[in-house]
Amino acid sequence: MGSQYTATRFKQLLARHGAVASMSRRGNCYDNAHAESFWSRFKAELLDGGRFPGLAEAKLEISHHMAYYNAERHHSALGYQSPNHFETHFQTTSQLCLA
Repeated sequence: MGSQYTATRFKQLLARHGAVASMSRRGNCYDNAHAESFWSRFKAELLDGGRFPGLAEAKLEISHHMAYYNAERHHSALGYQSPNHFETHFQTTSQLCLA
């Protein structure tokens, strides 16, 4: 799995668009687990097998969903907190530990 992302044609496509590939070393399958989880939930919660009517609607719905996902949606892996709340609490706690 993943060999298509090392193919010459894919690398040329990235270069043509000024994009940089982000890949982990071989055998490290957890590097993008957070992104995979987000897109999995995104497809299940927002798309539900459907499609957007157009680009403008897609942009609007995606921005709304990302705001909800980060600010309001509770995540079991974060102790049923939103990512924003978890991050704020983590940073505050980390600063207290330095004192």
